[in-house]
Amino acid sequence: MSEEYHYGSEQYYSLKSAAQKIFEVITQRLDVQTTYITMRDKNSMTVLSSLNKQEEIVPEGFTIDYEESHCRLIINDQDQILRTNNLMEDKLTCEMEASALLEVKGYLGVTLKDLKGSVFGTLCVMDKEEKDFKEEDIEFLQTIASVLSHMIDLDQTHYNMGLMNAPIIPITDGVSVIPIQGIVDEERADKLMGDVLRYGKEQDIDYFVLDLSGLVVRDQFFSEMLPKLIHALQVMGIEPMLTGITPEIAQKEIETNVLAKTKPKTVPNLQTALSTIGFKLVESH
Repeated sequence: MSEEYHYGSEQYYSLKSAAQKIFEVITQRLDVQTTYITMRDKNSMTVLSSLNKQEEIVPEGFTIDYEESHCRLIINDQDQILRTNNLMEDKLTCEMEASALLEVKGYLGVTLKDLKGSVFGTLCVMDKEEKDFKEEDIEFLQTIASVLSHMIDLDQTHYNMGLMNAPIIPITDGVSVIPIQGIVDEERADKLMGDVLRYGKEQDIDYFVLDLSGLVVRDQFFSEMLPKLIHALQVMGIEPMLTGITPEIAQKEIETNVLAKTKPKTVPNLQTALSTIGFKLVESH
């Protein structure tokens, strides 16, 4: 897969709202007990929304290790589907942890992507009885997945719009912090660059601490925007300091080595950053 999502499930209000309405149509059309959407995280699959007509087979919020999930088989399949009339007897699924937990037979799942083609998770149906899903059933479920892709994009857009104006936090004269959160696309990157440089000039900043703890790593931002921002600050006589570097960011730097030319100072947290600059915490008694 090309991307992994790190948004919280609460960010997908439009997707979950639309899904609940569409699930009724799916369960009736395919004559199944359960329909659900999963979201992939780094090492797991989480049920984002579900509809169980009778007993609760798949509750919302249910999480399972990615390697033990049926979703892995869907996402990794050449056609990005999984179809079986009996999970408990199918040679691909009979020994999986998820099959033992669910105790269902009929199963059909397709890959769910965003509008850019990045894998988000899966859209699946299942039933306690055996089901012989036809090609038209697969096409129907894939069509629904395409519709839901627009909801994913809508929620991501709303989320990133909320982060568009990254707050610049003044600490003291000459020192400010900016938390960089979420996915930084081209539009956000341009605005972020302009805001930081303008603020640095207007407020006569000496040190800018860039907090990356909430950043979702994407190649375009990491390989282009971040080193440009650091270099621009250095040219202006402002010393940038990086804090909140996650294992994902560290791994990406090892792979790309994009910060080697600018050599910014990196520290584990804001307290260390301020201490490095020369500030001390003094307790009052």
